[in-house]
Amino acid sequence: MNTHDLDLLELETQQHLDEGVFPLIVNCEHLVAADDEGEPDAAADAARVAARVAKWVEPRRAELDRLLSRHGAVLFRGFPLVTVEDFDAFILAFDYPNFRYRDSLSNAVRVNRTERVFTANEAPPDVEIYMHHEMAQTPVYPSRLFFFCELPADEAGATPVCRSDLLWQRIKDELPEFAAAAEARGLLYTNVMPDSDDAGSGQGRSWRSTFFADTREEAEARMTTLGYSWEWMPDGSLRATTPTLPAVRTLDDGRQVFFNQLIAGFRGWKDARNDPSKAITFGDAAPLDRDAVHRLCDIADELAFDIPWRQGDVVLVDNYLVMHGRRPYRGKRKVLASLVAA
Repeated sequence: MNTHDLDLLELETQQHLDEGVFPLIVNCEHLVAADDEGEPDAAADAARVAARVAKWVEPRRAELDRLLSRHGAVLFRGFPLVTVEDFDAFILAFDYPNFRYRDSLSNAVRVNRTERVFTANEAPPDVEIYMHHEMAQTPVYPSRLFFFCELPADEAGATPVCRSDLLWQRIKDELPEFAAAAEARGLLYTNVMPDSDDAGSGQGRSWRSTFFADTREEAEARMTTLGYSWEWMPDGSLRATTPTLPAVRTLDDGRQVFFNQLIAGFRGWKDARNDPSKAITFGDAAPLDRDAVHRLCDIADELAFDIPWRQGDVVLVDNYLVMHGRRPYRGKRKVLASLVAA
């Protein structure tokens, strides 16, 4: 099995890199069969979609894994995916281990639609979610992510993606002192979590949901196990600081990537409880060089590709290699997500 077996699409904005295009775009419109005669049967239709998707994906799993590692992100376009059940069946065909959102330490409020599928982020449409590796601000993170466009926005709402190996090389070239400090010292992240979920904030997940705790004592026990430090606030919220986490990751093939949530935290962790200027420091608690961080944010923007969502699109992202975000939008937008365990 190789790429000659795949029907590849090209977009004018697609990036052409030494390693190949970014992202890779796979077309599978031939899976969309004509409607069967007779009365519609939702259960039967879902079963037929699942069977067609499984028949296509299963013999190509190894090759798709190889391509994902090389390109960093694969956009699947033209599959017969309409419902959340269709997306769930698509994920299941890959046979990856599921990473339940409830088991994560993510800051965002999300709503499960199935055991594997949940909303990407419940933050308001005008809130931009800046570039990040999923859950890299915590000691527990997924290896891959699926995104599914159930309904594209009326206007804007793209998902930007960025190759972090290329970003890291640019940082080393342009900001060598910052790069050396980040690699050697790592990062600390501080986030103030509310007592109950706040869907109006991109940082609105409560400490109860984050640590799966009913009481302060249960939350403290979990934080102790994870190496966090903390402070309880008068309003019942929790200021929690992670252990020192790496800013740079070396992949199995030797490539280094800027694996963290520095850009998202520095640019976007702002609400009634959180101040981005206080959210992240070096691992020894020393402040970051703000000019350097502003510059690396600009570089990430230069390297970004905006995924132009169409209804039914699925994107598979290598979370170790590629950052992602969310542009603001107008109208309704339903992009769902699923995580793969390491």
